[in-house]
Amino acid sequence: MVYMSSLALSVLLSLVSAVAYAAGAIVQERVATASDGRSLAPLRNRIWWAAVTLNGLGAVLHVVALAYGPLSLVQPLGALTIVFALPMAALFVRRRAGATAWRGAVMATVGLAGLLALTGSSDAHSLGAPQQLMLAMVTFGAVAALVLLSRAMRRPVMRSVVLAGAAGVAFGIASVYTKTVAMEWTAGAVKSGLLPLLVIAALAGSGLLLSQAAYRGAGLTAPLATVTVVNPVVAAAVGIALFGEQFRHGVTGTVLALVCGTVAAGGLIMLTSERMTSERLASEARTRAVDPGPVTESAPDGPSAVGEGAGDFAGPAGPPVPAGVPPRTVEPVPAAAGAPGAAGAPTPRPALPVGTPLEDLAGPVEFGPPPGAARGAAGEAADGGLQTLTPPALR
Repeated sequence: MVYMSSLALSVLLSLVSAVAYAAGAIVQERVATASDGRSLAPLRNRIWWAAVTLNGLGAVLHVVALAYGPLSLVQPLGALTIVFALPMAALFVRRRAGATAWRGAVMATVGLAGLLALTGSSDAHSLGAPQQLMLAMVTFGAVAALVLLSRAMRRPVMRSVVLAGAAGVAFGIASVYTKTVAMEWTAGAVKSGLLPLLVIAALAGSGLLLSQAAYRGAGLTAPLATVTVVNPVVAAAVGIALFGEQFRHGVTGTVLALVCGTVAAGGLIMLTSERMTSERLASEARTRAVDPGPVTESAPDGPSAVGEGAGDFAGPAGPPVPAGVPPRTVEPVPAAAGAPGAAGAPTPRPALPVGTPLEDLAGPVEFGPPPGAARGAAGEAADGGLQTLTPPALR
């Protein structure tokens, strides 16, 4: 009965720890979305410190759950963080996940849970001082290399996934050092001194800042799933390599562990591709909104064509056109050779009012000299001038 009570308490603490981790990730992602891009800006944000508190609470509950339950049960339950994060994000921040994101999250969780369940444990071991120094140097070098690699990534999602991988490495190795210190304190003899504590603080702080940067521009699911998977996988790999841990059930367990790792990696790839597809569709929508394509304008017709399109050749506006009289088009008259302005652009002569026949205004039009002038025999005017069209107003 006592064992069942301890097991139930361990399961409950593990579930609450996963919820706390998920809530902290949601707050981190919201802060990253609202930030101006500066790396240290969240340090002055009180909401971000709430996310830090939630992550710390999740870590403490996870450690307490390990004290009441076996590692093979507590570690797989910690992988439920990504599954809890999706409905919590839809409920609290109105950010719904698509079917692809759900499938990727479930695949990553199932693969990670199976991998951790197959990871056995051997006798307790701790890292010596040379091993601690070597592991710290390798870890910081790997984290720095991943950060530099992320700067070369052009796609925001890929850059965030690489940063999340660096954060997972930092958290995983911090767990290894935490296990070493806990074992030494349990035995009543702290041999390693101050070095592991400093490494734990540096790795935990680096992992927190890197995970915060990973949420910028990549959403919630892909970075969170990457950190959730990489963290225990790195810790398990170090445990197998340095602590003598091994997979359960021999060769069969090793093959099953590889299958579970492949499933978890497939889930991460699905989450990453889902986010990249969403970014591409959003980019295409923004492009269509900015550049809707060529606009075809219809040519003006009717009286507006004379006032707008032929404004350079139109004279003063005349009386209104009577009903039933078709308008007449007035062609520009080129300037005579040698006249002023002939060397440059042709200057059009002012046209008569458009669309109004002269007969409608003053009767028939007659050709001849001004009143009182006599005609010559050759049809020329007496003063030698040419015949002109006498305007009706001067007759």
